[in-house]
Order: sequence, then C-alpha cells, then structure tokens
Amino acid sequence: MTTSSASVSSELVRREEDAGVVTLTLAQSQNRNALGLAMIDTLIVAFADIAKDPSAHVVVVAGEGPALSAGHDLREIQAHRNDPDRGRAFNELIMTRCATLMQAIVALPKPVIAAVEGVATAAGCQLVASCDLVVAGEAARFALPGVNIGLFCSSPLVAVGRTLSRKHAMEMALTGKLYSAAEAERMGLVNRVVPQGRALAEAKVLATSIASRSAPTLAIGKRAFNEQIEEPLSVAYALAAKAMVENLAEPDSSEGIAAFLEKREPRWSA
Repeated sequence: MTTSSASVSSELVRREEDAGVVTLTLAQSQNRNALGLAMIDTLIVAFADIAKDPSAHVVVVAGEGPALSAGHDLREIQAHRNDPDRGRAFNELIMTRCATLMQAIVALPKPVIAAVEGVATAAGCQLVASCDLVVAGEAARFALPGVNIGLFCSSPLVAVGRTLSRKHAMEMALTGKLYSAAEAERMGLVNRVVPQGRALAEAKVLATSIASRSAPTLAIGKRAFNEQIEEPLSVAYALAAKAMVENLAEPDSSEGIAAFLEKREPRWSA
C-alpha cells in the first residue's frame, strides 16, 4: 500500500511509503530540483514527520528529471541582491536552513539512501554525502562546482569532506569538475553503481532488505557510528561499547540472539 503525507507539499516533494520504506522524490525537475528555501523547508518537515512515524524504517531520496539536485537556487539567491543588505540576511537564512536539513538527515534514527540519476552538484552533492548510503545510475555525475562561479563550496565540503578522504574532497572543490559515477564510487561517495535508470529501483531493493531488520537496532547503530567516527580511538571505543550495552538491553537483541541459537527467523518488535 502506498500513502502520502499531507504535511509534505506535493508540488515540491512527493512522499510514498511501501513496506516500511519511505521514498521522498524531489519534484521540481524544471529547475533541476534546486535546493531553494521552500524546497529545503519542505524536506526538513518531511524528515521530521518520518522521525515520528513508527511505520517508516528506511528512507530513499530521489529526484525527478535530469538531476537529484543541482544545488542551491542561484536565481533565488541572485534576486535577493536587490535587498537593502544585498542579500546577506537571506544568504545567512538559507545556509542555516540547509545545514539544519543536512544535520536532520544524519540525526534521523533511520537509514537514508540516495538514489541518484543525472547530476548531484554543489548542495545536491552535499545532500548525497549526508545520506547513509548512495546508489547511482551509471550515467550519474557529481561535482562541487562553486569555484567555477566564484563561490567556493565550503558548506558542501562539510558533508563531502566527512565522506571522502580530504584529498579527494579538496580536489572536487578546487577543480569544480564533474566526476562520473564510477569515479565517485572509487572515491567513496557512492556505494554501488547500477545500470542507468535503475538507481531508484535498486535503492528500494536495498532499503527493503534493511527495513526487515530491527528498527531499534538500526537507530542505535546509526547514532553510534556517527558519534564515534570523528573521535579519537579511545573515545570511539568507549562510545561504541556504550552503544552495544544499550543495544543488548533491547528486547530485539534478546529475540535476535535466541532466534539465531534456535535456528529460526527473528520476530522483531518493530
């Protein structure tokens, strides 16, 4: 069964849900799904709704048309140069809201998979890097092209720089070039490359497999990974050990271990 969320604008983002997998499709193909203020705020609301929805176990983010997202809406930004402050207040607002969106994806207690066909550039590439997993069609392209228009992709580098090695991330930002799906996979931005046009379908297959696992276990694991990954080794192990103790106290852990020992399928609580 497929359902839609009334709190998500159908003009900007479509929400569909099937078997615990929520698909959010950016639906502004005419402007390459630019992350304008309205699009960003719609996605923030969508992820907040998903965080509270016990039936939603995994999220897939996709885009209509030739791009997942080409980044910020440059026409919107340029229009605000006519403001009395030449757009400074608006630019502060949109960068803050964009950071809120990216952090909401990371903090969401459910895995998020990006399904990329076409291009994902600038803040669109930031969106991809903020997701937990990425499935890309073989014709997909990725870039941090801000340097080409005199606007270094500093904010996108926060997410990209935490996903790729520093050298690869800086190369993307300094050159502004388009990277193929195969190159993005080699650099660690993409998990798997699939035939063109198959990214969404393959992402849903992956999401359905993950959604069959214990939801509390996935939430604990995602949070623990993100907490420890930037910490020194000793702190990371302390955080990971705490997470495993917390996980072992969950009913699903007891059920999962019992099912393994009894050679049967586990019956998860959620």
